[in-house]
Amino acid sequence: MRVTDLRATPVAIADPPLRSAFGLHAPFALRTIVEVDTDEGVVGVAETYGGDAPLRALDAARALVIGRDAYRLTPLRVELDAARRPAEERPWEARGFAAPALFSAIEVACLDAIGRQTGRPVCDLLGGRVRDEIPFSAYLFFKHAGDDEWGEVMSAEALVGEARQMRERYGFGSLKVKGGVLEPDREVAAMRALREAFGPSVPLRLDPNAAWSVATSTRIAEELAGTLEYLEDPTPGLDGMAKVAERSPIPLATNMCVTAFEHLPAAVAKRSVSIVLSDHHMWGGMRATVELGRLCRVFGLGVSMHSNSHLGISLAAMTHVAAAVPELTYACDTHYPWQTDEVITGGKLRFHDGALPVPPGPGLGVELDRDALARLHERYRGTDLRYRDDVAEMRKTDPDWRPHVGDW
Repeated sequence: MRVTDLRATPVAIADPPLRSAFGLHAPFALRTIVEVDTDEGVVGVAETYGGDAPLRALDAARALVIGRDAYRLTPLRVELDAARRPAEERPWEARGFAAPALFSAIEVACLDAIGRQTGRPVCDLLGGRVRDEIPFSAYLFFKHAGDDEWGEVMSAEALVGEARQMRERYGFGSLKVKGGVLEPDREVAAMRALREAFGPSVPLRLDPNAAWSVATSTRIAEELAGTLEYLEDPTPGLDGMAKVAERSPIPLATNMCVTAFEHLPAAVAKRSVSIVLSDHHMWGGMRATVELGRLCRVFGLGVSMHSNSHLGISLAAMTHVAAAVPELTYACDTHYPWQTDEVITGGKLRFHDGALPVPPGPGLGVELDRDALARLHERYRGTDLRYRDDVAEMRKTDPDWRPHVGDW
């Protein structure tokens, strides 16, 4: 089965005014829907990051993909990873969208096509599922008031209310807070409020996105001992994380300082982290994520899964790969409850008791809604957003705002 075409459709999806250490979410999040046509009439789909950079990279890689056997993607990965080539011979490389992300988008679409052709779910193509449903964690955000149902959440009390609503609606068994927004001690108070509200049986996580200094990170790790399941990226870099890890009674997780295979040796040597948050979008695909799980097992590292603002195609892919990773130690992250738009038929995928069953059917188990895709593409064309810039969005509200990077 050979690829006859590679298509990318940019879309803009509604996004609430969520806060993080990086600033404020814009009214729309950008995504790219990727399709591969094949000579057997089977079309595979994928979803990746949005904006200009993925579009440029996918367009530049098109000549490498068309005519290729969809079953034989390793040579393509080698070509895309040829970092020693001069830049002019690597036109597919784009700032913010490197070769692993590009290959992942193509691989997911090809695996979806192969699954459709063979009548098998993608998780079978990854070696087979070890679980039929994937547990997810509620992703809690501080947020500004906006045109959404959640209201303003800028206090511990409001955050507890947000958590109750998430649990009542989706049944999530664990709670993750996107920190680095309020002063560190106020976020400590918020975590304690969550612990008091939901008791010790509900695991809690906090992710300040490397906003804190080593000293603050260490102090808060000690103060929240017994409260947090893990503390994610409190301070920047492997060296900073290693200093915190020396004294932290809480495991440290990361999606910022270990985001590629070449980061693992130093992370292990420095003992910087205990948990790696996988993400097939950035780690080089679904099969690479299965390999990551094996390596984490070898070095005694836990595994969870990172998330970004995404639609159902990405969530289906996340679910298939999580089903095929035995080493998955913790419930996965997902922004999905915050998104109201969708590009798959039948509407949004549904959580049951905080978990998502592996979608039934061949491939990813989801189908593109062409009308919805066209509508969200027109929205993209009607907005001037072409890349994500949370700092610029935040400064529309507070011109003097600056992000904290390891200095809070």
